[in-house]
Amino acid sequence: MVSKDTTRLLIGSVHNLPERLGKTVRIGEKEVAVFRLSSGRFRAVENRCPHKGGVFSEGMVSGEFVFCPMYDWKICLDDGNVQAPDKGCVKTYKTEVEGENVYFLF
Repeated sequence: MVSKDTTRLLIGSVHNLPERLGKTVRIGEKEVAVFRLSSGRFRAVENRCPHKGGVFSEGMVSGEFVFCPMYDWKICLDDGNVQAPDKGCVKTYKTEVEGENVYFLF
């Protein structure tokens, strides 16, 4: 359930978000990559790799991770952390599914 202090923004229909492929969504000036995992869950992270700015929505998804298409950095979609030995982190966004719609929560 969403608290009164939480803002929801519609991402789109679950049918428009194919499994294991990224979709770029804009939130104001921000660009976010949204993924539908093979588990059926949805994850959203900022759409630029902290290493060289690779676009995550173009990366390969495996389990709970996305691989940067430029240098293959592995990013956890749950917490945004880069897998060691590389270092860095990207912002994550909460998502929620209601009916057939997927929302950002912030």
